[in-house]
Order: sequence, then C-alpha cells, then structure tokens
Amino acid sequence: MDTIVAIATPPGVAALAVLRLSGPDAFRLIGCLTEVPSEPARIAHLRTLRAPDGEMLDQAVLTLFPGPDSYTGEDVVEISTHGGRLAPHLVRDALERLGARRARPGEFTQRAWLNGKVDLVQAEAVADLVEGSSRALHRVALRQLDRGLSRRLASLRSRIVGLEARMVHHIDFPEEDDAPVAVDVLAREGRELASDFERLAATAPVGRMLRQGVRTVIAGRPNAGKSSLLNALIGEERAIVTDVAGTTRDRIEVAVEIDGLPFLLIDTAGLRNTRDPVERQGVAIAEAAVRDADLILHCVPVGTDPGDADAPVVEAPAGGHVLTVRTKADVATDASRGGRGGPAIPVSSVTGRGLDALRRAMVDASFSGRFAVDDDRPVLTRERQIEGVGMAAREMLQFARALEGGIPPEVASSHLKSAATATEELLGTIGTEDVLDRVFSDFCIGK
Repeated sequence: MDTIVAIATPPGVAALAVLRLSGPDAFRLIGCLTEVPSEPARIAHLRTLRAPDGEMLDQAVLTLFPGPDSYTGEDVVEISTHGGRLAPHLVRDALERLGARRARPGEFTQRAWLNGKVDLVQAEAVADLVEGSSRALHRVALRQLDRGLSRRLASLRSRIVGLEARMVHHIDFPEEDDAPVAVDVLAREGRELASDFERLAATAPVGRMLRQGVRTVIAGRPNAGKSSLLNALIGEERAIVTDVAGTTRDRIEVAVEIDGLPFLLIDTAGLRNTRDPVERQGVAIAEAAVRDADLILHCVPVGTDPGDADAPVVEAPAGGHVLTVRTKADVATDASRGGRGGPAIPVSSVTGRGLDALRRAMVDASFSGRFAVDDDRPVLTRERQIEGVGMAAREMLQFARALEGGIPPEVASSHLKSAATATEELLGTIGTEDVLDRVFSDFCIGK
C-alpha cells in the first residue's frame, strides 16, 4: 500500500491540529522533515519541521507507532502542530510533495479493517463515536468497539454453522430414517435462531433514535405556547415568541440531551385552516412533521378543553407517542384535564413549572422498557446492520418452514448458507466492494 496523510482535526482556528501519516514509508517521509527519534515507539518528541528546501514549517510533537501495533496496523506517525489555517496545511503539503497521498474519508479505519485490527461492526462504532452527541450513543458505540455486537453476531453465526453440520447426515444419507438429529428438531432450532435474529432486529428503532435523536414535534394550534415551550426546554431563545398568532411559519429543529438520551425538538407552525398562502405552507410542513414524528408534544393552553372542536387533532404516528402538555400553567389553574396522551402535564415556560416532569415523560414515552443509558445489550445503529440481521432472520425462518413443509434437506440448507453469509458480511469476514464503500464513505477525513 502507499503511504497516506490527512489532517485529522477540524479546520479552523484552534490551539492544536493533528495530522496522521500511515503506510510503509511513514517513518522515512517524516525523516525528510526532521530527525526521527531513536526510540520511536509511542513516545512524544518535540521537533522542528523543515521542508526539504530548509524552510521552517512548524514546531510539532511527533508520536511514532510502529506496525503492526498501531491503529491501522501499519507504521503510523501522529503529528501535533499548532492549530489554525496554515501550519497543518503546510506540513501536509510538504509530506504530499515527498510522496504521501492524501487519504480518502475513512481510509485509516479501512486499513485497520484490512489489517485485522477491527471488524466492520467495530469500524462503524468508530464512526458513531465521532458523530455521536449523546452519552447514550457514546456508551453504545464504546460497547460495540469492545465487540459487544460483534460477539453476539459471531455467536449466532456459530450456531448456524453447527446447524449446517447436523444437516449433513440428511443430505448425504437421505434414505436413512435413523439420523442423529430429527428433522423436526432441526426445524425448531432454525425457528429459535430466527427469533434471536428478530429480537436483535427489534433494537433498530432505538438505534435510529440514538443516532438521529427522538423526532419530537411540538404541535398545536396558533398561540398555544409551542415556541415558548421549545425555548424553555433548551434554555435559550431560539424561536420567536409573540402574541400574534401564526408567527412561526417554518420548522425549527434543535438537538438536546435529556438524561443522557438524544432528542430532536421540532417547533412547527400552528395547526389551523388559513387563507394566508405563506402560513398555509407552514401548516403543511407542520402536518408532515407530525406524520414523521417519534413523539408529539400536543400543546393545549390551560383553560382550553382538549376536546374543543377548534383544538388541533393530533394523531400518533405508527410506533409514536403523544403527550398532552397544558401550557401557560402560570396564568391559569385548570390543568387537570388530559388528552390523547393520557393525563396532561401542566407546564409553565415562564416559571419552569412542570418542565422536569415533562422531560421525564418524554424519556419514558420514547425509551422505557426498550433502552436505558446503562444498558449493555447490543443495539443496531446502522442501516447496513439492520438489513443484514433482517436478512438472516428471514432466511432462518424460511429454513424452518422448508423442513416443516417436506422440502429436501439440500434445498432447505441453502437458506442456512444465505443466513451465514449475511452474518459474515456484517462482520466483514467476507466483503464486497459495495459493502466496504458503504461502511467507510461516511467517515470524516483523517479517520
């Protein structure tokens, strides 16, 4: 392989920037800019970096990691330069002129996979660690980096292989009636495996919410206190609040963390019939947001009957939840009547009354019984994982049904092979170019 280089920290003004150099010529190339430390392994050394023509580039800290005991499995140099828009780029450009190639997104982690340092599930966990913005996703990613999900998938694959081995007798000696394991027993084991894959697949909605946040739409009629509630929940003024109905025209999205779990709060236009063409577009956007929501906070001001004909009708989407929030609880006392989400939660965006209770209700509605921040169970966080586990579950169910329906064992066994292949592709023990492109193309440069 050639030697690759990249700036691994975001661009902009900062105290430090880090460059990564990986490949067979990593140590030689850095030696063209400075004296290579005599004891290179994992010891930080302060060095002056100079271009081949003698121009001083920067004072930097070098740490050398000889392969195979490095992140990529190759010789790696990490170069900590001064931050800013110039110094790291000068060093990177000098290394490129000496023969290094600028790395593609995810190429360092891809090399780690190619050299057996991580499997594909662990590689995706690295991306979740980099992209994650909540403690919950951080914990899940660390668990997967520690092979929590990989061990589960490897265990399921091992059981499939064991089932394949027990099927051999039925394939090789179809005329015999006294096989070591009866066909009905093999079918039952196939169904058990299908159920185990299905239980793992059932974690996909939680995984999506951990990565993207719980889509929480604040909905209601105009002047129901929606924008005030958004501002109160995030603790800053993000949405315009006035006494004029119909102020909010477009959706406003803000990511927040509640009890370590991610939520995406979406403020929307008031739901009502209107002749104003601009407001009508805002209402259409709000209705679309409601249809796609995981959770709806239905805002109904205190003193207003949730069942009044002029109150907006908010239906829970498939798999979603609705919480009725009795807003403006500081100006009225009648906040006892509930709505579609059960008992109402009285909230004052002015005094803060009820905000903690609302946050607890949001967490319970979205995650109760399905996930907790300290939960160590494997969770599927990527579409590739969801598709692969779903495929394995379907193939195992087809295997069981085939045996139960009298299909010849050699035909039924093809489903076992497909299930094993799906699991192997997930782990990366076998891989195709399109699978690898899908895994690594979303990575940032330098990772």
